[in-house]
Amino acid sequence: MDPETALELVKRGAALLLLDVPQHTLIGIDTQVFTVGPLFKGMKMIPPGPHFVYYSSCSRHGNEFSPIIGFFIDVGHSEVIVRQWDQQEEQLIKVSEEEEERYCQMVKSLEFDQHLGPYNLSQYGEWKYLSSYLGKSIIERIEPIGGEITVTCEPEMVKNSHKTVMEKALNEQLRSSKFSTSSTVNNSKRSRCYYTPIPNVIKRRGIEGQMLTALNLDKVIICAHCFVVDP
Repeated sequence: MDPETALELVKRGAALLLLDVPQHTLIGIDTQVFTVGPLFKGMKMIPPGPHFVYYSSCSRHGNEFSPIIGFFIDVGHSEVIVRQWDQQEEQLIKVSEEEEERYCQMVKSLEFDQHLGPYNLSQYGEWKYLSSYLGKSIIERIEPIGGEITVTCEPEMVKNSHKTVMEKALNEQLRSSKFSTSSTVNNSKRSRCYYTPIPNVIKRRGIEGQMLTALNLDKVIICAHCFVVDP
């Protein structure tokens, strides 16, 4: 890619400024995952639209990672999203409006450019396909209060239902992890998504027996009606 094209993509694309993130933290956006290095301060050249940002902090010795925390963003051209690492909570938090405005101007003037990793546009097609039904109204409808999503809420959500082998392993891992006593777990109710309920048994009058059987065996048709494509 020639310098002029790259500069145009930087200016037109959105940016995600992540301040004070410790080294070795895992940071991901959509289908891309990175390990934080000493110069890392975020991502640039992010295409407009919805994206999912997620991260996992690392223990002091680098042999254990916290449960993944993530949040959705819906960005426009040249928009800048700013988050700062809270050392005590081990989470990314929003900054004040004054700080956000100052950092946004610094990003747009390319002061952070050498510290921002480029979004891998060759992988964008895969994410665009996966998020084709995802828009701002859908995100607002399903995201938890505060916007942070964490796997630590999942055991609570399915505690009264049958668990798979992997779900049982996840429960055990969360219980034995040093991160199980963190604020992430204590705030699991706040970080629970508002999932759309899918009925276990479907009973409808006026439907042929073959179709009714198909609906109960395969919930794809029911799930398709749950999606609303944003304009």
